[in-house]
Amino acid sequence: MKCEVCSKTISSKDYIKHLYECHPQSYEPLLEKIINLNNDGLSISEIAESLNRTKKFISDNLDLVMESDGAYKVNKPLNIKEWEPKNFTLEATTVWSFKDRGSWATHNGKYRGNWSPYIPRNLILRYTKEGDTVLDPFLGSGTTLVETKLLKRKGIGIDINPNAIKIAEENLRFNKNNDYHPIIRNLDSRNLNIIEDNSIDLICAHPPYANIIKYSDDIEGDLSLLDIDDFLIEISKVAKELFRVLKKDKYCAVLIGDTRRKKHMIPLGFEVMQRFLQAGFVLKETIIKEQHNCQETGFWYKRSIEYNFLLIAHEYLFIFRKP
Repeated sequence: MKCEVCSKTISSKDYIKHLYECHPQSYEPLLEKIINLNNDGLSISEIAESLNRTKKFISDNLDLVMESDGAYKVNKPLNIKEWEPKNFTLEATTVWSFKDRGSWATHNGKYRGNWSPYIPRNLILRYTKEGDTVLDPFLGSGTTLVETKLLKRKGIGIDINPNAIKIAEENLRFNKNNDYHPIIRNLDSRNLNIIEDNSIDLICAHPPYANIIKYSDDIEGDLSLLDIDDFLIEISKVAKELFRVLKKDKYCAVLIGDTRRKKHMIPLGFEVMQRFLQAGFVLKETIIKEQHNCQETGFWYKRSIEYNFLLIAHEYLFIFRKP
């Protein structure tokens, strides 16, 4: 290919290196534009379109600065291929199953235990309108708030784990619907003192399933460190706070699963449901959400046959209403 500055023929492999070494005065302003647009939350495709360059050219430049030992301050590039799921339709039954994990916008399955973005998308579209306020009291990697931003809802995300806050902030960095960029706070969902009574239009909650997955080692108040009995005591406090902040006649959705101890089921889902009913909610829907990440073959299959137990392949999505 020909150099745009000196017209010299350069292999595509060495093109950026040639610009960097031979034409720094011409190249560095362009590189700064790429870095600034990237740090402003534009994806590789959007930067390429903005500067009339190929996606490979943008990607190669960002790779270069990412490997430059701190010479440039650059955020991780956003390689977004699409902004919404293809052929999406609202769920209409009480059994939900999403074999496609969902990878539009910044969604991914890297954060252990995060829920499929199809769940909050369904909830937000069914139970809110544009401009409404959606609360996620267990933010995690920010899946729900990515959807609130994409769907033009005001999002509020709470998490007790500062590492989750950082991951969510990165996932929400994209430059789309910035008027709806959510509020994120490192707080305990048992004390939502930043939120007024009767101010939230929808709650989307995916709490830890007691200590099945531990999200920290020693964060005080982390519910994922608690065994079942203690967890249920603390989730009751969360339920009371969620009831307080939710508007009357609005909805609170909670995804929760069961667990097994000594070959017998522990109905954690129904126990959590009872705590929300005791807090004052009424139950509108019980949805069975099928899991597709459980291992049906190999080690666990053999164990299930040998010790006569079934592998858990479902979760409960309870839709509560504040009367």
